[in-house]
Amino acid sequence: LLELGYRVVGFDNLAPTYSIAKKRHNLDLVYGYASGEKQFQFVEGDLRDSKRLEEAMNLIPIDAVIHLAALAGVQPSIADPQAYVEVNVTGTLHVLETAKKLGIGAVVSASSSSVYGDNSKLPFSESDPVNHPISPYAATKRAGELLAYAYHHLHRLSIACLRFFTVYGPRQRPDLAIYKFARAMLAGREIILYGDGSSRRDYTYIDDCVDGILKAMNWTLAAAGSRPRYDIFNLGESQSVSLLELVAMLEKNLGIKAKRKHVGYLPGDVLATFADLRHSEALLAYRPQTKIEAGIENFCRWYLQEEKGKPWEILK
Repeated sequence: LLELGYRVVGFDNLAPTYSIAKKRHNLDLVYGYASGEKQFQFVEGDLRDSKRLEEAMNLIPIDAVIHLAALAGVQPSIADPQAYVEVNVTGTLHVLETAKKLGIGAVVSASSSSVYGDNSKLPFSESDPVNHPISPYAATKRAGELLAYAYHHLHRLSIACLRFFTVYGPRQRPDLAIYKFARAMLAGREIILYGDGSSRRDYTYIDDCVDGILKAMNWTLAAAGSRPRYDIFNLGESQSVSLLELVAMLEKNLGIKAKRKHVGYLPGDVLATFADLRHSEALLAYRPQTKIEAGIENFCRWYLQEEKGKPWEILK
């Protein structure tokens, strides 16, 4: 957004879900892209604080909101479902209500492939039934989609909900599998594999994810005001990769053989994800450019050159 010349207000609570030092480091990188203080402003605040959120959304004239803030992850949602409802559902409500109040007509909201649950029909299409979430996280993401539709219908907001499929790449969260595997392998420690390694995921490279977000933003802006619209879009690569295949790619690019420990599957996890992108391509012209093999190569290069040895990277 900054490279495209937009003025941007960032809003985040810098929660200690992983290293705050890493979050501030990433924030410093964002400031480095800005041409000055007026182009990028950051407000530290919590979605649950509607007053603070409104202050942030009132700093400059805003055309569109890109709502990516959430508590993420299936297992933590099982441990603390109340927090997930407060942040992901009530927080999303606050974003939509504030957009309505301030006359902001375009909203892009992050959903998740987890809403598909343990669907045996592959690939997943936006028209598939999503009435059986198998984790609190998935349920909160589906609730966010439904709230978004209600605000579109009642208040004429133009909204795109994006179902992300396992986003990865440089500067990714350190609490996710690819980062955790790389860190453990380089430290000579074993990696934990849930199940026999046959579970499959559709991975979305970060550059393709950003491209999809920008195209969704333009789609909502084109219809804001006069003819508002609402839709849901898958953002993935449309390739399903097994856990063992992923580990093999990391081994190849890091030059290290992984020490593997297989344990049982976790509750709430699904056996496979796979994105049908026909709808996203037709309406957004979304076409992912980075295959998983190239994406893992890029991630490993970044990790070895820029991330290795950082205070938050070192295993204690």
